[in-house]
Amino acid sequence: MDRMITGLHKVDQQLFYKINGSKLYRTFFGVITHLGGARISILSILALALLSSVYPSIRPAVIQAFLVLSVSHFVMHFIKRSVKRIRPYLTLPDVMHHGHPFEDHSFPSGHSTAIFSITIPFMLHFPAAIVILFPISVLVAYSRVVLGVHYPSDVMAGAFLALGTAVFVSIL
Repeated sequence: MDRMITGLHKVDQQLFYKINGSKLYRTFFGVITHLGGARISILSILALALLSSVYPSIRPAVIQAFLVLSVSHFVMHFIKRSVKRIRPYLTLPDVMHHGHPFEDHSFPSGHSTAIFSITIPFMLHFPAAIVILFPISVLVAYSRVVLGVHYPSDVMAGAFLALGTAVFVSIL
């Protein structure tokens, strides 16, 4: 079992180094990454809630997105405190780090959890929106690795946490 975990961690590190990018590349993703940040996530939910008074058809998706974001972030913080995975820019040599130095742990990615928590309910309620929302969500998750603050498995875990929470909330 230890060999398998060591092998997965090695693959995760190798993929990390392939994605962790150049300065120009990091500048683009330094902007994109904010779509999964706390301010934008909360402001998005508030703006969508206001918009739902004009467009009541989006109200169920807005309520679901609010619930998924809230529940998934509670779970995410519990997992971060339990797993305590050190961020790659603090443990790996020659990492190109861009942006704010975080003090919390890296697993799972909060930005990835947030963006997928907001977009998945809208993708479920409005399948045509997948062509826009899914690529945006993937870019935010990808940005976290490009910027050196998460391993690929951190962002995948965040996306799956959001998906699992969305499924859980939708069956309630």
